[in-house]
Amino acid sequence: MTVAGLLLAAGAGRRLGRPKALLEWDGEPLVRRAVRLLRSGGCDPVHVVVGAGADRLPALPGAVLVVNPRWRDGLGGSLLRGLDSLPGTADAAVVVLVDQPWLTPAAVRRVRAAYAAGASVAVATYAGRAGHPVLLSRAAWPLLTPYATGDRGARDFLRARADLVARVPCDGSPADVDTPTDLTRAQRHEG
Repeated sequence: MTVAGLLLAAGAGRRLGRPKALLEWDGEPLVRRAVRLLRSGGCDPVHVVVGAGADRLPALPGAVLVVNPRWRDGLGGSLLRGLDSLPGTADAAVVVLVDQPWLTPAAVRRVRAAYAAGASVAVATYAGRAGHPVLLSRAAWPLLTPYATGDRGARDFLRARADLVARVPCDGSPADVDTPTDLTRAQRHEG
């Protein structure tokens, strides 16, 4: 069974003032850290959907860049573009966002294990709240399409089709970095 990794990293980071993919965390760009997260969690291949700042990205060994020319339309389009880019051999995809530096390879492995045990969709939970990573089996991809519009990714789909979702308790944090204050606070907390 082939489980691909899908990293959504196309946004401009308007509140931050620069693309989040380019932010440094412990001397490493968030985009590179997230590729390593997916690979360490057992995903192969790993596709990275890029848009804003794509021409300034560092080299990403072990990843396939997927340009979303319509990245300004929002997260939904990037998610669908990324799923569309995956090879026909991919049975499922683990989706993560570039701005969540506290996600762990263990969380990726846990949602993959839920899929191996028969789940069509698996969502990491933290203290009972749903977050990332999210695993989507290939069978779920067409069901997602009407929900992934504008800045809406899979959230509405996950709520509407809760019957398909396995909730997987994970350690770590799904917190994201949206503003310069978030980044400063997060780096202080990390160190």
